[in-house]
Amino acid sequence: MRRFPDPGGDDVDEQAREDFRTYVAARSPALLRTAYMLTGNRADAEDLLQTALAKTYLSWDRIRDREALDGYVRRGLVNTQTSFWRRRKVDEYATEQPPEQPGRDVTADLDLHDALWSALSSLPKRQRAMVVLRYYEDLSEAETARVMGVSVGTVKSTTSRALVKLRESSLLTTAPGDPRTALAIDGVHA
Repeated sequence: MRRFPDPGGDDVDEQAREDFRTYVAARSPALLRTAYMLTGNRADAEDLLQTALAKTYLSWDRIRDREALDGYVRRGLVNTQTSFWRRRKVDEYATEQPPEQPGRDVTADLDLHDALWSALSSLPKRQRAMVVLRYYEDLSEAETARVMGVSVGTVKSTTSRALVKLRESSLLTTAPGDPRTALAIDGVHA
């Protein structure tokens, strides 16, 4: 088992710690949003991000391509969340209303946000993860494939099926003539 570097270590360790602190300070808000989209719960998202960042820190000295750090952490988020889903002993049941979320989530339109989240929550975990990475994180199909460890074709087919489900979802029904939901989903192209 690897340990965190000794705080009294040499200049190389101090520089590595400082590089990691700088990365976390700069990228945590964006990575927390990704974790939130994967979990739907701020507290779980914070735990998920902390776990992924701890794993990243333990591997920091082996990560040579610093330009690929976000992808490395995103993959850690997805892997950790997938492990959690597999371990979870309590069955999840779809409900008309999502559970109350801890913390304050500020959005321009809470109704649309809630409807979109409910629809995303109704997707199978793998489809949800791919939709989040492709359209929320704005990763390319190739980048999403790398993060998920699948082929580009799998990303295309999985996201296509997910988008069909979202477009057909009764959770995204709005008042007749209300274009908000159509715009939210039509802005995403399979």
